[in-house]
Amino acid sequence: MNPKLPYVLLVGAAVVIFILSCMLLSRGKQSPSCESQPHIVEKTGSRSQSLVFADLTPEELVQVVRYLRGTLGVQLVDASRAKPSDNCIASVEVQVPSKAEVLRFLDGGGARPPREALAVLYFGNQPDPNVTEYVVGPLPTPAYHRDVTVQKYGGKVPYHRRPMLGSEYTQVGVFLEMMAFAAAPTFLKEVFEYDGTNVVFQTTAPHGFQSGDRKSWFIVFQNVSGFFLHPVGLEVLVDHSSLDISRWAVSRVFYNGQYYRDMVQLESAYVQGRISVEKMKRAPRDGDFSSMKPRAPPAALFPLQYEPQGPRYSVRNNQVLFQAWSFAFGMSVSRGLRLFDIRHKGERVAYEISIQEALSVYGSNCPGGMSTRYMDGSFGIGRYTSPLVRGVDCPYSATYVDTHSLSETLRPTKRKASLCIFEQNLGSPLRRHYSNLQSLYYGGLVNSALVIRSIATVGNHNYIWDFIFYQNGAIEGKVQATGYPSSSFLHGDGVRYGNRVWEHTLGTIRTHSINYKVDLDVGGVKNSLVAHDMAFEMTRAPWSPEQQIERPRLTKKVLDTEDQAAFRLQSKMPRYIYFAANSKNKWGHQRGYRIQITSFAGDHMPEASSMERAISWARYQLAVTRRKEEEPTSTSIYNQNDPWTPTIAFSDFINNETITNEDLVAWITTGFLHIPHSEDIPNTVTVGNSVGFLLRPYNYYDLDPSIYSHDGVFFTSEQDFTACEINPVACLPKTASCLPNFPPFTYDGFQNM
Repeated sequence: MNPKLPYVLLVGAAVVIFILSCMLLSRGKQSPSCESQPHIVEKTGSRSQSLVFADLTPEELVQVVRYLRGTLGVQLVDASRAKPSDNCIASVEVQVPSKAEVLRFLDGGGARPPREALAVLYFGNQPDPNVTEYVVGPLPTPAYHRDVTVQKYGGKVPYHRRPMLGSEYTQVGVFLEMMAFAAAPTFLKEVFEYDGTNVVFQTTAPHGFQSGDRKSWFIVFQNVSGFFLHPVGLEVLVDHSSLDISRWAVSRVFYNGQYYRDMVQLESAYVQGRISVEKMKRAPRDGDFSSMKPRAPPAALFPLQYEPQGPRYSVRNNQVLFQAWSFAFGMSVSRGLRLFDIRHKGERVAYEISIQEALSVYGSNCPGGMSTRYMDGSFGIGRYTSPLVRGVDCPYSATYVDTHSLSETLRPTKRKASLCIFEQNLGSPLRRHYSNLQSLYYGGLVNSALVIRSIATVGNHNYIWDFIFYQNGAIEGKVQATGYPSSSFLHGDGVRYGNRVWEHTLGTIRTHSINYKVDLDVGGVKNSLVAHDMAFEMTRAPWSPEQQIERPRLTKKVLDTEDQAAFRLQSKMPRYIYFAANSKNKWGHQRGYRIQITSFAGDHMPEASSMERAISWARYQLAVTRRKEEEPTSTSIYNQNDPWTPTIAFSDFINNETITNEDLVAWITTGFLHIPHSEDIPNTVTVGNSVGFLLRPYNYYDLDPSIYSHDGVFFTSEQDFTACEINPVACLPKTASCLPNFPPFTYDGFQNM
């Protein structure tokens, strides 16, 4: 044996161990964490200017309440405990100054407008009960208030028009349980196994058939998770019009296709065996089929999006900056998310883009369903904006913003993470071309856009509200619908009004209509409305006159009046319709922004209906009117409970005024018809339930502004497309090989309920 062999083997073993150790260490080594880099944001002026649109701070809300309680000379009860006969503060939010004042401040170097609040008060404890709106200011130290009710609405707001407070719903619930249900103990016990805890009520609206009515059908469901899908067949019509709760009464009862005078008559019919009953199986607390709990265990993690060099946008106070974009945002209690002073490349393209209303009209063969026309602004689209779940409702790494409001309470409410802002790679090119003719090259741009989002949960409906900003200067307003479908108890000819989705559950047909206000300022405040479209013309081929050619040509028309600019819901509308500036681009065309609507709305309510004027904005897919301070919104929170004498009727806005070279507003209605089906159980999905509109530059620029994006990719066949300086995508293995810094998961959606 060679005496050196053991040493050779020992050295060899050491080398092998060293190599293996290196391999294991390299496998265990983590990529570095992503580090934020300075991002490029074009300057757009002072950020403090955006505060002219900012929502009230908690401190300002407290000061307004303190001022009102100290100066009005009446007792103001906390609305969360108020009776109909009490005085209370229903809501407080910012009073946005007039557009003229704001523009003098933003553009003309004028003084900052005084900061003011708008307070809505219910006065039930006085000889003439009414709803009054006050403007309170200046903030942060209020010294005056003025009643603006008559100025805004042309008269006092009758008390019966007031939106229902949460306390009134609670009081009706107590009335049903303690008074109404006490009259039918045998029926309730034997048919529903009623024990005082296992049913819940859902209201309907509007409340009756004529002005002054406050009679509501309350639909009874099993008290389980996803109760919206568990109707039991019982509905009760409660007259709660009196300000004295002791005078409330049952006006009618419906059970399983039959109507009864009251619960006493229903009980009597049941005891005497004169009623057909469907004895309900008591559903488990999780709702069984209505449960949102996943039916499969977690598996491989879904794809995530992250920013390897940190966010390329910034949020400060109520202003967002993203590449060439800037805008201010806010949250209205009734109407929800709204944007102001939207600029691209430093130039304002829109003064305001805001949600106005979300309407749903139901059909059913049950009284509650067939009489329901929900106007969600009355309930509060902003008030019911829900906390967002990181990684599901928005990307995990999005920026989450808290909002503050004061509604039905004397203290401000904080909704944590109720807004999110993020840049999203949409996974497709915004534009691209691959050339294999003549020269060989590739040019493209990733479609990365900025999204600001809120989600409102109003009863069973969940609306995902997005405003999206693209690199080519386009803005998209989009709403996606999800949540539980509403339902009725299946009986008789129920399938004429929807689809059966469970044993006793009818998913009821409904229309959804969404209205937006879009105050475009294209190249300045004064604009005109222009329509471009196409028509085929027949001509002889100049080189062969015996042959005929059909060629499309451009048609042009200036829409001079509001009547010409009001397009009915199902009517034909010009495919290119745009706000035109008084200036022209390099090629001699009027600079413009085009309105493009995506909608598959159901039919509008017949205009012969006694309540149609209250929702007359939904007659039109697009209506363009002169902008007026006295026409700030297309509807009113008071229309829900008195649609027969609407506080605001949008159809009155359209009176054939000239709209050439004027400050104009586009009122856009989009929507969809929903016929619930078995795949809506337990929840309606967003796929296919997304509608909205686009605002697209139309000859506004001399060429596509996205050509100046830093994200562009271009290389030729003669270049080294693997080199970073030629092709930034080739650098991704180096620049993006880091681990995102995901913050710990938190959620505050179940606190302070």
